[in-house]
Amino acid sequence: MEAGMAWGALTGPLRVLCVLGCLLGRAIAAPSPIIKFPGDVAPKTDKELAVQYLNTFYGCPKESCNLFVLKDTLKKMQKFFGLPQTGDLDQNTIETMRKPRCGNPDVANYNFFPRKPKWDKNQITYRIIGYTPDLDPETVDDAFARALQVWSDVTPLRFTRIHDGEADIMINFGRWGRQRGTGGCCSRAM
Repeated sequence: MEAGMAWGALTGPLRVLCVLGCLLGRAIAAPSPIIKFPGDVAPKTDKELAVQYLNTFYGCPKESCNLFVLKDTLKKMQKFFGLPQTGDLDQNTIETMRKPRCGNPDVANYNFFPRKPKWDKNQITYRIIGYTPDLDPETVDDAFARALQVWSDVTPLRFTRIHDGEADIMINFGRWGRQRGTGGCCSRAM
């Protein structure tokens, strides 16, 4: 009986010590990244975020991104996203910069179709020539059909899938370097 009372008296402090020991063990054993890649390190300030973003997607060189150049490039970015073109680093602009996005620049001199930036027809064909291993083909087919329907609902464009030959839009999945997720980049289009 006396041994049971002594053990009961130690149970509270032992429990606390045991919990603290477990927490300390987890903290020590927690994995930490050995290598940090540039895209893994988030900018510390809003200005650092803006300089990094404008350099990546608007070609604003980090070395010469002074206040004048930054304001001018910010206005271009704000215009592209339909934000008020103040050239100021306001909350809406910062929130837009933090959203996941395509990895291609917003404004660029694309030469895929020189002097012909749009189709001269409204009936557009598309073809899926390769699939991602992450989803079954039916899911991919359905996703593209529904996404293109969104465009059809608000534009005069009509999309038709073909299974052979050259389509207006050729869809394929592949890897492009180590870009997955870095800097908010979630895809590329060419």
